[in-house]
Amino acid sequence: MRLRGAIFTMLLLLCMIIISGCGFGFEKSLKEIDPPKVDYANEGEALDDSEAEAPDTTEESKDGDSEASTTMSSRELYLLDSNGMVVPQTVQLPAVEGAAKQALEYLVIDGPVTEMLPNGFQAVLPAGTVVKGINQVGDTLVVDFSEEFKDYAADHEKQLLEAVTWTLTQFEGVKNVKIQINGFDQTEMPVNGTPIGENVSRSNGINNEMGNVVDVSNSSAVTVYFMAQNNDYTYYVPVTKRLEGVKNDVNGVITGLLEGPPVHSGLFSQFSKDLKLLDSVNKDGLLTLDFNEAILTGSEDKVLEQELLNSLVLSLTENADVKEVAITVDGHEEVLDEAGNVVSEPVSRPVEVNKVGF
Repeated sequence: MRLRGAIFTMLLLLCMIIISGCGFGFEKSLKEIDPPKVDYANEGEALDDSEAEAPDTTEESKDGDSEASTTMSSRELYLLDSNGMVVPQTVQLPAVEGAAKQALEYLVIDGPVTEMLPNGFQAVLPAGTVVKGINQVGDTLVVDFSEEFKDYAADHEKQLLEAVTWTLTQFEGVKNVKIQINGFDQTEMPVNGTPIGENVSRSNGINNEMGNVVDVSNSSAVTVYFMAQNNDYTYYVPVTKRLEGVKNDVNGVITGLLEGPPVHSGLFSQFSKDLKLLDSVNKDGLLTLDFNEAILTGSEDKVLEQELLNSLVLSLTENADVKEVAITVDGHEEVLDEAGNVVSEPVSRPVEVNKVGF
């Protein structure tokens, strides 16, 4: 019995020593391996913002699209108005890499432009037309259309050609447009045979008006902007006029504006027949024009009307040598527009022309 008691006592002491020794290491490991904190939320509840990171809900994380897919860019689309004139309309389109191809797709009848059209305007490319390819070679944009491109009325041929040309030449580095159908070069338009040669450019004009020109060899084509109105919407229309005895320069543009729009065109002008250009100086792209007082309107405080200034700037900046325009009257610089701005300060070409209002 004594032996058994002694053995039991020795075993008990040994266990106490082992347990005591193991306790040091276990306590240390508990401090080093803390379990992660867990916040419980009932179903449908969100964790507090300070304790949890909000999930990524951007379009890129959900759909794989970058934010650029929702960025919009201003583009000029040349469309037909109710007078049959080709007119720029500035619209906001999704920013894409193939902007030129996209712009053409918005010229197609019954295409994506339909919901954007102002009253009285229509697209120009035949319904169903597909832009099969577009490639820039130097300063020329080669565009390949599908067979549906041919399905237009003969009397709309020139407008269609002008709309395509002017829409595409808005893009930097593009001066000429070459047209293909199903991969074949076109030297003339397919319906009425309008010659297009190797390519076309803005030098071919827009809404061309011959007027009373007799001696074509002694004439020049100048593009000027007049105004039109559809209900409450007033907008600017480019017209290429052929004038005898002038050059395509500042004097030629002023002459074209003073001559006024074509008869029965539905266009109108704010320019007085008494207006005279007294002087002009172009210094590094800044064109300063000095006029007589006939450029001003108003019975008491005479001002330069904004519409007249817009027509001037749009017309003059069609020339690549003119980047900005400043106006003086009889040599005086303190000339105000209707908003009270001093117009002797340089005015550059508007970025957005006819954005459903200027």
